[in-house]
Amino acid sequence: MSSRTRNFFISGLVVTATSLIMRGTSVAFNIYVSSVAGAEAMGLFSLISSVYGFFITIACSSINLGTTRLISEALGEGKYKLLSNSIKVCIRHALITGLIASLILYSFSGFIGSKLLYDERCVISLKAISFSLLPISLTSCLSGYFTAVRRVKVNAVFQIVAQALKIFATAALLSKFLKFGAEYACLCLVLGSVISELVSLLVNIILYLADRSKHLPAALGENEKKPGGGIIRKICRITFPVTFSACIRSLFNTLQHILIPRGLKLSGSSWAAALSSYGILHSMVLPLILFPSAFIYSFASLLIPEVSECRVRGDSYRLKRITRRILSFAMFFAIGIAGIMLILSNEIGEVIYKNKEAAFYIKILAPLIPIMYIDGATDAILKGMGKQIYSMNVNIADAALSCVLVFFLVPRLGLYGYIISIYATEILNTTLSLIGMFSATKTKPQVIHQLLSPLLCITVTGIISNVILKNIHHPFPPTVELCIHVILICLIYLVTLLVSKTIGHEENEVIYYSFKK
Repeated sequence: MSSRTRNFFISGLVVTATSLIMRGTSVAFNIYVSSVAGAEAMGLFSLISSVYGFFITIACSSINLGTTRLISEALGEGKYKLLSNSIKVCIRHALITGLIASLILYSFSGFIGSKLLYDERCVISLKAISFSLLPISLTSCLSGYFTAVRRVKVNAVFQIVAQALKIFATAALLSKFLKFGAEYACLCLVLGSVISELVSLLVNIILYLADRSKHLPAALGENEKKPGGGIIRKICRITFPVTFSACIRSLFNTLQHILIPRGLKLSGSSWAAALSSYGILHSMVLPLILFPSAFIYSFASLLIPEVSECRVRGDSYRLKRITRRILSFAMFFAIGIAGIMLILSNEIGEVIYKNKEAAFYIKILAPLIPIMYIDGATDAILKGMGKQIYSMNVNIADAALSCVLVFFLVPRLGLYGYIISIYATEILNTTLSLIGMFSATKTKPQVIHQLLSPLLCITVTGIISNVILKNIHHPFPPTVELCIHVILICLIYLVTLLVSKTIGHEENEVIYYSFKK
């Protein structure tokens, strides 16, 4: 294996570790907030977050992808002055879109809170959170630069620092303002995010300037040309289709999240009960279900520059190897996580949230985990291949179907209707994405190796672990006991993968050379 491939996996581990720490602290903090502020406050914050997500999409305008693609292609062609000009164009793009999104959200926060979300308690939080949109946009741009040049390690440390600052700031604010109710609990969460994003932007600017002066001296001369219209047109071709898709999808998602509490109320619940159920599913269960996906999404984000360079150079052999390997590891991992969530759902719900309703939803959503996780890897490969239009169409179809299903099913079936819509849309999205990816990369699915074998292994793991867990009782606290059970299932699953030779020569080679040094 080449040192380049090893560096890719090492960088992936760095990003993964960072993402796990940040997601882990986020999940832990959600547990703290839900226990202190209650499920209704979490439901209110979820409503605000759905609107916030739409405006983040406008602010960022896929600039992370555009920066990564442009710089990766410039590096692949060895054009360092083009690289420098591309960075300038991307930063200006991020500055403009971030300002526009911030101004729109601040100006229309009253209308959005009272008329769309039907809860005036959201208004003050929407105004406050608008100040984070410009920092998010610029940080996204600079993050795309670090991904493209394969230097993510130093930046990762400061992301953790920013996350810690967010938690401490939010906790301090909650201790003073929580007594004023759910409205101010949400405001505390929002202000913590604003502080974190401002610090993150400052750190990223410092890191970018230091990295640029060290690694790109050839691009900093006096004879450097000003950014040309060609670069602007190229960044627009990359970002506009994805942004258009993301905006429409985000708009549908926002509409969907507005419809869910209203649908729950129409099904017979009170507004407070509807917000509570919505908060349990969205702010407690789904973050926990998606927490381990940091492993997949971190490596997926690094795939974009790798795939882009393979496409530019016409290296179809390496492209196929990358696709095959990432799908294999993603499926092995996702199926294992699904098994753990399914086997230990009751323990996880009781230990982490002390909530039987949360445990029930974990068990119901666990079989969907492989589909949800694999979608991140396929989307990254499609973006690296320049298939933004295809991804746009898939995402729009997914979002539109989700809104329709929520509108018709939730008032009749309650939260079960929403769960049905999640299954339907995730299956549709992932299936279409896989078809597009296999077509673009000229690879074929390995159904037995990547799907059936790990499914058989996790089934055997479930049978063995159930027998062991029923006959062995530990004199440990519930949290320690849960950790022991998770480790036990992971070990049994790993052994079954090795014994059945599901992890074959190619996977062993990747693991061995990645950790050799």
